[in-house]
Amino acid sequence: MRLLSCLLVVGSLVTGSACVAQQPVGVAQSFATLAEQPATHTAFTFDRMAMQVAQGVLEMNGMPPERAAAALRGITVENFRYREPAFYTPEAMEGLIASYKAAGWKHLVNGRQTAANTAQPKQVVTDLWLHFTGADIDGVTVLARAERQMSVVELTCDLRPLDLVHLSGHFGIPKVDPGAVMVPAPGER
Repeated sequence: MRLLSCLLVVGSLVTGSACVAQQPVGVAQSFATLAEQPATHTAFTFDRMAMQVAQGVLEMNGMPPERAAAALRGITVENFRYREPAFYTPEAMEGLIASYKAAGWKHLVNGRQTAANTAQPKQVVTDLWLHFTGADIDGVTVLARAERQMSVVELTCDLRPLDLVHLSGHFGIPKVDPGAVMVPAPGER
């Protein structure tokens, strides 16, 4: 994603919210059934000790120490691998999107994706959901779908929009793609 485009879009989505981000009901099951074929599934979550190590990595990558210490509260990464090329069911994806929207999350998508590529990707399809408390992001979910693999990265955090750039490429979070243009999903404008 182009850094400036992403920051402008994230900045334009900031809304006031008094609640703390929680994964919407039913989302975990939705991820597991998003594709029509079975998958091998691996997952890990950084615990408190691992988060302390993560904070050191954030500091080494340019995040000020005072922000790194408070920025991340938890990281969960899930990977699904498919034996055959995946078909991501559009109805299942619509249900996932609706669950996040009902829980107050903002949805961003790559504006250069085609409908055909989102169901049977030849290139990685990235969806990003953000949950805000005031101007700060308190929850992030990244869904990256590819032909034979899907990854879900969930953060509980206290981040400014610019902090997302510092996290890019670390802890399983996809590297900022300079060719992507992240825009609000249809219906999120």
